[in-house]
Amino acid sequence: MNSFGRLFRVSIFGESHGNGAGIVIDGCPPGIPFTEDDMKADLARRKSGRVGTTPRTEADEPHIFSGTFNGHTTGAPVTIFFHNTNTRSRDYSQFVSSPRPGHADFVARHKFKGFTDYRGGGHFSGRVSLGLVAAGALAKKVASPMVVGSEILEIGGQKDYEALIVKAVDEHDSLGGIVQLTVDRVPIGLGEPFFDSAEALLSHMVFAVPATRGIEFGTGFAAARMRGSEHNDWIKTESGETETNHAGGINGGITNGNQIVFRVAIKPTSSVATPQDTFNFDEKKVKTMVVEGRHDACITLRVQPVLEAGAAIVMADMLLTARMWQETKQTPTE
Repeated sequence: MNSFGRLFRVSIFGESHGNGAGIVIDGCPPGIPFTEDDMKADLARRKSGRVGTTPRTEADEPHIFSGTFNGHTTGAPVTIFFHNTNTRSRDYSQFVSSPRPGHADFVARHKFKGFTDYRGGGHFSGRVSLGLVAAGALAKKVASPMVVGSEILEIGGQKDYEALIVKAVDEHDSLGGIVQLTVDRVPIGLGEPFFDSAEALLSHMVFAVPATRGIEFGTGFAAARMRGSEHNDWIKTESGETETNHAGGINGGITNGNQIVFRVAIKPTSSVATPQDTFNFDEKKVKTMVVEGRHDACITLRVQPVLEAGAAIVMADMLLTARMWQETKQTPTE
């Protein structure tokens, strides 16, 4: 449900317009240096401010409530909380009777029997991803020396997308994009076949990030148009370094020591200020609506640190799991 991980386990909570949002991290080893300052760089990257992002501004100040002492983790659950300070809930009242096309309004209405917090999208809002970014800052330390990075490959199908974003904003529309993630300095042997393979865990986390529509590793879907002789990565060294990296750093669900590479497709923001038809539950008929409020025209611009954090959480969890197996491994008796 709202928890993920085997050993490095995160439980996310909060709503967009509620008191706030946050995360509980269980299973973090003791002795990891960690303070609020360690989160601020990635949180700043997630903030709005540039053209194409929401006008809503929040301080996004993290507060560590438990799990650290004298600037280090204690081994107890780490709880991090963010207060909401700039909400405007009146913009969302119409979505109770007229669910936004492409958003979670309709399914939330049915699944939670009308009790869901609809303000700002409630628990379905991208604001809840603050907790992931906070946990990711700690996960990056746990997963060290692995390094997670990302870059935007395209927005709206274009590599040069700044003018495209301005045009979408002017037309009250939105754009999607593609983000590439990499993980360097990956040890060999992370991942547990069958259902907890490295790709399965990364994909699970990535699809938990709002607006994700697809993921591909290495050559991805292009592999379907290649021959085996083209796609196979020739092994060059005893440490497993390969001539190419079509597999994206993973074979048989287990990391092979090469760079992990995967790309994530992010959909256009659902809330757009152009007229759209939707079913009105009060009047029992289809009506045209216009979404009001403060929304991102391109969430891709802010999703990089969220995806990085998700990847770091997965890598930290797989690393701790691998260490557990090493510690419990016994030499067979002869």
